Amino acid sequence: MNNAVSATPHDLSFLSLFLQADPIVKSVMIVLALASLACWTIIIEKLLRFRMIRRQTHAFETAARNGERLTAEASNLAGRIVAAGYGAWRDQDPSESRMERRERIERAMRLALSYDMRHLQTGLPFLATVGSAAPFIGLLGTVWGIMNSFSAIAASQDTSLSVVAPGIAEALFATAIGLVAAIPAVIAYNKLTTDLGRLQQSFIGGIMMLGDHLARDRNHYLRAEAAE
Repeated sequence: MNNAVSATPHDLSFLSLFLQADPIVKSVMIVLALASLACWTIIIEKLLRFRMIRRQTHAFETAARNGERLTAEASNLAGRIVAAGYGAWRDQDPSESRMERRERIERAMRLALSYDMRHLQTGLPFLATVGSAAPFIGLLGTVWGIMNSFSAIAASQDTSLSVVAPGIAEALFATAIGLVAAIPAVIAYNKLTTDLGRLQQSFIGGIMMLGDHLARDRNHYLRAEAAE
């Protein structure tokens, strides 16, 4: 008969690791969890907004390529660009050449585009910051947790795995949370930055085509405005 008393197994679930962690390690975990939540909020919002703007870009490019009359709606990005272009087009100067008129119209539309692009970039620097800093913040919690574990080992004079494992697991859990926060942030930042650049290039292509139409065929747009 074995009289040895079996040791009570430690609970190594995620919730238990968090609750048993040192206050500093626990604070690191909370900060990283909140950062991850904020990142996913930004990611979802940007994906939905970029999808909507992508449709506007396609409609804008198609209409500009075909020389169609575009609606200057202030409620969307394409409409604000068109409004800026029509505003510059209405400011006629008989002394300017067609090329000068086109450059002036395109410049006004590019300014409107750059203004909205700056708003679309909101949140992307946060993703970049979390992607680069979260692993190090998690590592800070890990180092602190391991230091506490070694202190506990020295105090108990017991180096068995059952004594070492819980503290090490709690410390490494902080690094895991840091990676969970950082990896999606880096991937999303790269994707969203690429998508934003493509959207901007598509709008610039439409701006060039619309600017050419407005500078070349003034009477056509005058008749279209009169018809409205």
